[in-house]
Amino acid sequence: MTAHDTSPHSMNPPSESTVPQNLDLSGIRGYLFDLDGVLTPTAVVHMHAWSRLFTPYLEEHGAAPYTDADYFAHIDGKPRYDGVRSLLASRGIVAPEGEVTDAPSDDTVHGLGNRKNDAFNATLAEEGVEAYPASVAFLDAVQASGCHVAVVSSSKNAPAVLKAAGLADRFEVVVDGAVAARGGLPGKPEPDTFERAAELLGLPTTACAVVEDAESGVKAGAAGEFGIVIGVDRGVGRDALEKLGADVIVDELDELIPAVERAAATSADLDTRPAAPGGATRPANDPSPSTAREEPA
Repeated sequence: MTAHDTSPHSMNPPSESTVPQNLDLSGIRGYLFDLDGVLTPTAVVHMHAWSRLFTPYLEEHGAAPYTDADYFAHIDGKPRYDGVRSLLASRGIVAPEGEVTDAPSDDTVHGLGNRKNDAFNATLAEEGVEAYPASVAFLDAVQASGCHVAVVSSSKNAPAVLKAAGLADRFEVVVDGAVAARGGLPGKPEPDTFERAAELLGLPTTACAVVEDAESGVKAGAAGEFGIVIGVDRGVGRDALEKLGADVIVDELDELIPAVERAAATSADLDTRPAAPGGATRPANDPSPSTAREEPA
């Protein structure tokens, strides 16, 4: 996975689609996007940061070397400290938990997690990040259709990444690792953070699509009562995503634009029909009389 140039002159042509022609998204009124690997190629930045942490650490402890496969198997999509615990467990290494205030130099679970955060910030500053053009095109289509959008990320760095990618003002709600910690919400693969995002958008979960590329994120979507779970294959593999619970799988999100446009046309057609006696029909993409609130990031 590499960063893409999102300038108008470098936009890729629409991806060749394997999406079923009869895919019906007319019941979906909100899209809950994972960030890393779905909207931005920051999964690569995270991979590099984890490598900067664990390559020397595992060498010092005489354990098997860290590989990219470790990232996908033990870390991808999980809250940072859970990723540390999972990777250490895979090597049979037991480290003290410590405290969230531990220094990055401390060899505790929290110290290692804080060291990784420093490595991420350094890597982001060095490499930068740009949004996937196909994901931005899909986001454009979703918002043009009148649907609501949220970001649901395990990372506490989500606001910084959104800002770096030029997407900070595109989302009504952001539920990131910091929000989850403040609210006592378990991270992925539990569905709680996605459920919180749906609540903040003023939508039932059944009217929301979960958009994920990570194993833990797809599991989270499948564990909740969401309208559809969309898997984006950035390396996990189509078979694996399907087994984990993805309802539809794409290589790039712009493959879904025709389905979004069909759903919008269906909603528009319904809106032009005469209202039933005694009341008007609310537009299909109107979530409720309440206004969606933004969760502070």
